[in-house]
Amino acid sequence: MPRPRSKENKGLPTRWRQRSGAYYYQVPRGLEAMWDGKTEFRLGSSLPEAYRVWAERLGKMEETRTVAELLDRYSLQVVPTKQPTTRAQNQVAIKRLRNVLGAAPITAIRPQLIYQYVERREAKVAARREIEILSHAFTKAVEWGILDRHPFKGEVRLSGEKARTRYIANWEIEECMTLEPRRKKGSVLALQAYIRIKLMTGMARSDLLRLQPDRDFDDVGIHIQRHKTEGSSGKRTIYEWTDKLRAAVADAIRARPVRTSPWLFCTLEGDGYIDEETGRAGGFDSMWRGFMDRVLSETKVKERFTEHDLRAKVSSDAESIEHARALLSHTTTQTTQRSYRRKAEKVKPLD
Repeated sequence: MPRPRSKENKGLPTRWRQRSGAYYYQVPRGLEAMWDGKTEFRLGSSLPEAYRVWAERLGKMEETRTVAELLDRYSLQVVPTKQPTTRAQNQVAIKRLRNVLGAAPITAIRPQLIYQYVERREAKVAARREIEILSHAFTKAVEWGILDRHPFKGEVRLSGEKARTRYIANWEIEECMTLEPRRKKGSVLALQAYIRIKLMTGMARSDLLRLQPDRDFDDVGIHIQRHKTEGSSGKRTIYEWTDKLRAAVADAIRARPVRTSPWLFCTLEGDGYIDEETGRAGGFDSMWRGFMDRVLSETKVKERFTEHDLRAKVSSDAESIEHARALLSHTTTQTTQRSYRRKAEKVKPLD
């Protein structure tokens, strides 16, 4: 019998090892030519990098029999097509799924097993996300001809997490605008301009932080292609200029710490905030937290709100659900209604 896997290697794909701050692949005998002639190949120092290199190197998958093998194929063929942040989240979830269910034959998965998986996890939200990924992997298994039917689609009903209901009142926005900047350029002035643009357009953070005036602005307005759906719906939106929108953009440009930066919002070095490798914007998130700390301590606002809550305010304040959908650049109104309309519905009583 093979030796049990060490703790740090549990949940990793077969023949993977983690040591000295990096991930390695133990190359099967006879396949060394595919891996630069090496018997042990260094995949990378991070899990996302390791999966990417592995996907590029591995030419084809062997017959899929177990959940681990299905997840390996899903990691190779599906995960790399997703956005960087989603890829990283998927890879963490897949490691957990493999650790628990990896040895199970794919034909042994039943609805009862899914319920047990979630019930035994303390982190229920994370468990539900993991099951969503497992479900999609089985959907792909049907598409790939591995299975005739999905083993639990439509047969499992997991209770969802509580929807966020925070609605930002107009007076709270006004309070944010009274915050006095400590510098002539930088965080406070930039975020005040950011909030104003956000509340007029409803643009997602990932799209707003990627704006480049020379590329995305013309006489008609601000042009975006939603980064989140670029590979699927390809949704494009033009936000037409108004006097207020032009003024807010001008304020954002004046607030840039580096005047020659191509980005509408930039770091102290003039770079964009989005790390395209990971999809994260750590510098912007840190700036937002500092801004909110000052808002809570120096204004009448007492309840913290997130940058994403601004997007929900735009949707909630729009005259109609269709107008809200267009502002948020959604393809349908279902997502807009479910997650972004947070005002109470007004109803006239019957006489």
